Amino acid sequence: MSKKSASTPRTPMTQGAASRIQSAEARSAGGQVSPQSFAARAQRTAAHNTTPKKP
Repeated sequence: MSKKSASTPRTPMTQGAASRIQSAEARSAGGQVSPQSFAARAQRTAAHNTTPKKP
């Protein structure tokens, strides 16, 4: 396993990336995506990242 250094910036999850992940999972699972899956978590994170911050 490789370790990332603390100085490596993280790239936030985008809607497009989450969509690609969910699409791939749905194709492999016969069209179904579990609410506990990584694809679902990616969608929630992308939605959180695109929600405007409150002042």
